[in-house]
Amino acid sequence: MIVYNQAHNALVQGALDKCDVRGFTKWNDVEGRGTKDGEPHYGTHAWPSKNMATLAVVEDSKLQELLAELKKINDSAQKQGLRAFVWEAESVI
Repeated sequence: MIVYNQAHNALVQGALDKCDVRGFTKWNDVEGRGTKDGEPHYGTHAWPSKNMATLAVVEDSKLQELLAELKKINDSAQKQGLRAFVWEAESVI
C-alpha cells in the first residue's frame, strides 16, 4: 500500500509502470497526517492538500525495485510525504 501527497500522483503511477506493476486500486481524497513531521493533508482551508492511496499486489521479484523508485520520489520532496507499507497477500483470486 502506498499513501502519498496528491502532488506525487503522476510519479507514483510512473513508478508502477516502470516496475511493470499492472494491477492496482487507487483512492483519491485520502486525509491524513505523517508520523514525524510534515503538514497534515485534510483538504481544509488551513490544510488544503490531500493524500491518495494505491493498493497493489506486487510480485516478490518486482518489490525491491518498486520500493527503490518510491524512495526516490519521497526523497525528492519529503515534506509532501509518501509512505509504502508491505505485507503478505495470502491468496489472490
